[in-house]
Amino acid sequence: MLYAILAYHVEAEVTSWTPEEDAAVMTGLLAVRDRLNAMKLLGPAARLGGTAEARTLRGPGAGMVIDGPFAETKEQLLGFYVVNCENADAALGVARDLRRVNPSAVYEIRPIRLYLPGEAVPETASEGQG
Repeated sequence: MLYAILAYHVEAEVTSWTPEEDAAVMTGLLAVRDRLNAMKLLGPAARLGGTAEARTLRGPGAGMVIDGPFAETKEQLLGFYVVNCENADAALGVARDLRRVNPSAVYEIRPIRLYLPGEAVPETASEGQG
């Protein structure tokens, strides 16, 4: 099953890190990534650009583009991982590995369906329930 692990953090804190502090966190995260790759559990992962460059599309019809993200939280979504885990507990374990090397981040785990035109869609735990 595929799970998205969304990485939330206080953007101002992350952007205030020295190059050495950022490199230390990234080194730890890359070690987790390498281990997950070796286990064939890791899908796409990305560090998102700054929220000042984000746009939100909402509203009826073609919608309206609004500058910025509009989450009601002090943390912003700054990155994500897609992992292929047997169940939600295994995905939670991956998120705990990530948090051990980046303890000030908040990780949200959600089951997802990946759509790739022409390819089968993997099942998720909630598939066929309810």
